[in-house]
Amino acid sequence: MAATAVRYLRSVGAPTTAAATSAASTASLPRPALRAVRDGERAPVDPGEFRAVLGHFASGVTVITAPGEDGPAGFACQSFASLSLDPPLVTFMVARTSSTWPRIARAGVFCVNVLGAEQGELCRGFAVSGGDKFAGVPYVAAPVTGSPRLTDVPAWVDCAIQAVHTGGDHLIVVGRVEALGSDPAAAEAGPLLFHRGTFGRFSA
Repeated sequence: MAATAVRYLRSVGAPTTAAATSAASTASLPRPALRAVRDGERAPVDPGEFRAVLGHFASGVTVITAPGEDGPAGFACQSFASLSLDPPLVTFMVARTSSTWPRIARAGVFCVNVLGAEQGELCRGFAVSGGDKFAGVPYVAAPVTGSPRLTDVPAWVDCAIQAVHTGGDHLIVVGRVEALGSDPAAAEAGPLLFHRGTFGRFSA
């Protein structure tokens, strides 16, 4: 956990002893010259266009959960993916402004709950800020980390935080898989998909 905390502090720019030493040792190295964008150079991509174009990429939907002394934490997340088979790693992205992420970071663990086609309302409940997102939501403790494992989800992945990296206005969280499982009955309805701002389902 100490190593994970140091990695996270470094990722958000907080000073650490190692970082201070490194900065001192490289202070005398030449630095590349900085310049402003010249006239005629391409401007940054418009945020609205960026969202519209990337919205064509359909993704699954998950709810990331974690235990906490002041109650469980969770948020809806579509930016989840498998990362490595050996060792087994997964990743998800979370906005740096997220009020839920600091609670997950403190826990040091999380559970990825993969949602099914009929769980759009469940997803919406975890997509809002504030309030008790777990009100009326049944769950049990994941076997290794104790993170909330939502009932009736097609699949779940129980993880410990391995590393945290910066990625612009988001953080890239890497989790080491400690346990996982699936529910064949819940999976029969197929996955919940997100495409161009709306929920949908897979049709073969």
